Amino acid sequence: MTILVIGNMGYVGPILMRHLCRVYPHAAIVGFDTGLFAHCVIGSVPLPEICLDRQIFGDIRSIDKAVLEGVDAVVNLAAISNDPMGNRFEKATLEINYKAAVELGVMAKEAGVRSYVFASSCSVYGYAEEAAKHESSTLNPLTAYARSKVMAEKELIPMADDRFTVTSLRFATACGMSDRLRLDLVLNDFVAGAMTQKKIVVMSDGSPWRPLINVKDMARAIEWGIMRRANQGGNGLVVNVGSNEWNCQVKDLAHAVAQAIPGVEVAINKNAQPDKRSYRVSYDLFKQLAPKFQPLSDLKSTILELKEGLERAHFSDQAYRESQYMRLNVIERFREEGLLTDSLEWSHLVNSTGVVR
Repeated sequence: MTILVIGNMGYVGPILMRHLCRVYPHAAIVGFDTGLFAHCVIGSVPLPEICLDRQIFGDIRSIDKAVLEGVDAVVNLAAISNDPMGNRFEKATLEINYKAAVELGVMAKEAGVRSYVFASSCSVYGYAEEAAKHESSTLNPLTAYARSKVMAEKELIPMADDRFTVTSLRFATACGMSDRLRLDLVLNDFVAGAMTQKKIVVMSDGSPWRPLINVKDMARAIEWGIMRRANQGGNGLVVNVGSNEWNCQVKDLAHAVAQAIPGVEVAINKNAQPDKRSYRVSYDLFKQLAPKFQPLSDLKSTILELKEGLERAHFSDQAYRESQYMRLNVIERFREEGLLTDSLEWSHLVNSTGVVR
């Protein structure tokens, strides 16, 4: 079996690749990535890609069909992956998250790929004060990122048939330790603030609801998606991935971090404008379809995992919101240096050594 992971050099990829290499020791695991965040490894650890059979560098918008030859399963993680980046680069977000994701599905099906797993998001539900959202609930995408996921799903799911399984995993908000850590995720940000400043600053009034999932449990769900059969939800499936117990209000997340890391102050902006990105999600269908792949991590263990990971890396940057662990900072720096175009493609000014000519 050959598994191709598109976008493997981001936050989720290192954890997923290590997991796939462990659970499928006889499979060929191949990565495909632009390398935009390849350098964003925290601490002195070996490159996560050392376990791969092959690493290919390229842009999902111009992927060569030959890359898909002999591939049994494709996992698509490639995305402009948060709201600030999506809002700043809306055109590129739609090109990568939507148009390229759909074209990849077309090429994969033509190449005889059996399974396509698409990393979607619960952010498609937007704002919902009422009961927890399930897969057939009305969608209310409020950002370019969320809209791109909705648009991709609408075209990918109809491609599915008896020979081509499509699984769209609507993930809760990611969190937890990774070799390429992101600190522009709510729980990760809170832990970094607690560790470096002994203070957690909640930018909103703390009332919005957020469902969370540890990145390790995302990897296990993707494993399930790769091997899923039609009798587990049909040829084409959209499913929320997370756990009902991890529907939390932002203020409760902050206080949970402060409780796990003593001596930390929590500052909540009670005068903040309401955050419209607030939703609770039902994960009953995922529990029914994949009982052996339910999330294993809980909130406290994830907080402690992040704390220990930052300690191992000797992380002490109080200005971490200006660092490479906030993905928008990386993009803006590359653009300032002339390495990235406005469409977030590597510039022709970059030579083979990665230096501006």
